[in-house]
Amino acid sequence: MSKVKYYYDPDTLSYRKIEPKKSRRYRNIGLFFLGSALFGLFALILLLNTNMVNTPRELSLERELNNLELQLELMNKDMKQMGEVLTNIEDRDNNIYRLYFEANPIPEEQRRAGFGGVNRYKPLEGYKNSEMIIAATKRMDQLKKQMAIQSRSLEEIALLAKEKEKLLAAIPAIQPINNDDLTRMASGFGWRSDPFTKARKMHRGMDFTAPKGTPIYASGDGKVTRADNNSSGFGKHIRIEHGYGYLSLYAHLSKYNVKRGQVVKRGDLIGFVGSTGRSEAPHLHYEIWKDKERINPINFYYGSLSAEEFENMLKYATQENQSLD
Repeated sequence: MSKVKYYYDPDTLSYRKIEPKKSRRYRNIGLFFLGSALFGLFALILLLNTNMVNTPRELSLERELNNLELQLELMNKDMKQMGEVLTNIEDRDNNIYRLYFEANPIPEEQRRAGFGGVNRYKPLEGYKNSEMIIAATKRMDQLKKQMAIQSRSLEEIALLAKEKEKLLAAIPAIQPINNDDLTRMASGFGWRSDPFTKARKMHRGMDFTAPKGTPIYASGDGKVTRADNNSSGFGKHIRIEHGYGYLSLYAHLSKYNVKRGQVVKRGDLIGFVGSTGRSEAPHLHYEIWKDKERINPINFYYGSLSAEEFENMLKYATQENQSLD
């Protein structure tokens, strides 16, 4: 209730009640409503531009946005872990796998190269979290590229491994006659006395003394290129082409167990000891060729001899005695 106001009237020497004018009353009422309207408008603008009051849809969208931000943060952590694992694989690939198979390491700048040309992330600009989204997208693209490079590298390593496996199987790496069947290792690679002329000459193979008919085995995977008696001095002999520049020769046989063009595996029975051709006694003359040059077979028995057996063979092979052919 509004207070009643009075004023002192000197003419009547009494207090009189102040009667407000109707125009002022209407003006005050107008100012009150105008002020209320302005205050309400200001409050509405303030509420619409702050998070103090949100509609249910706005609240739902805000929760969804917060969830997406959380998922993006978790994805960044996962990508960081993936990057660390991928870096470890790349390190092993360059420093172990590729070195083992004699392949050149992949340069770091090639693995980490970016993407040139136009800005591929322009459509992601202009949003509230654009910086975070663009950084995550760039990292994902980089990981995809690294994985693609690493995948191609591992495919190359797999092919090299298969080729290495073929090489290891092809190398003539076992003794062509079992130790149990040997009488003795008669003569090694080097200068020896000729059994017929007694002159000192180069003996370019190894002679294994064994009874006639003793089995002879292929020392590596390959293809029989000759099984005949048409080479001077060798008598009945077999030649096996192993690939990678390797060839093995088995001479003075009594008979064959293979024919020309036949594919053999290491350890296959290919013939039998004899004394055909230029031979003083039953034995196997064995040679290894590499790139058309005869080399010492003593270095190729790691596939069948123990360390002790190899030491004994080396002892007899280095003695400058008389060969058997």
